[in-house]
Amino acid sequence: MSNAVSRLVVAAVGLPLVLGMLWLGGWWLFTLVAVAAVVAVHEFVTTARPLRPLGAAIYGGVLLSLFGAQSGGIVWLLAGFLATFVLGFVLHALSSTRAPTTAAVGSTILGSAWIGPGLGFVLLLRQMHDQGRLIAFAVVLTVFAADTLAYFTGRVAGRHSLAPRLSPKKTWEGLVGGALAGVFVSFIALYDKRDEYLCVWQAIVLGLVVVIAAVLGDLFESALKRDLEVKDTGRLLGGHGGVLDRVDALLFAAPAAYFLVVSYGFR
Repeated sequence: MSNAVSRLVVAAVGLPLVLGMLWLGGWWLFTLVAVAAVVAVHEFVTTARPLRPLGAAIYGGVLLSLFGAQSGGIVWLLAGFLATFVLGFVLHALSSTRAPTTAAVGSTILGSAWIGPGLGFVLLLRQMHDQGRLIAFAVVLTVFAADTLAYFTGRVAGRHSLAPRLSPKKTWEGLVGGALAGVFVSFIALYDKRDEYLCVWQAIVLGLVVVIAAVLGDLFESALKRDLEVKDTGRLLGGHGGVLDRVDALLFAAPAAYFLVVSYGFR
């Protein structure tokens, strides 16, 4: 099975599942996000093994972040993440690893901060205002559309590398194709509510912000993988790689979307 076909098959199975859980919300969505987070943490710990991250502390910090987001909002999400500092230091002090504290605890905090709050903001988006379902759908579909069109546009028409040092296969042509798709999806998804929720210009800005954040999230993961000399964080999702390879864009896009919508006056 080719890489492109594998990506399409995984998307055809995974996207309806994600959208279904977004529709249901509540603890259904929490369960899906928590499972994805556990797999993502496993992939991070495995990939970053040379830095000796403290896996138990990352699992604890990430799950506490998600539980805090689901049950108490953004303040408790932050509290859950901050627990990683305590867990990381205590576990490092008790462990037999000889890795330097800076590397072990630092990589532990990085993993927790990247995965926990990133996915936690998906839960917070779903809880926003009285249009939580709509905004969560809009953001997830925008990220998906931008990523998909960027991939295929880059394969067909990509000529100019976007960030050759970090990710040689990403192109400016792919970025433009993905940006147009992302803005279009955001505009269409929110259009019917333009008179009572986000107006047209706000939906367009949201699409642009989500696309930019998604690209930065993708490049961030590419930088980490290059440092650690790995191609993908896993093989669970076929052509998509691992769970981290699939949600890397969302980990940056969800927080960016949340704070932008808050700046519009919606909570």
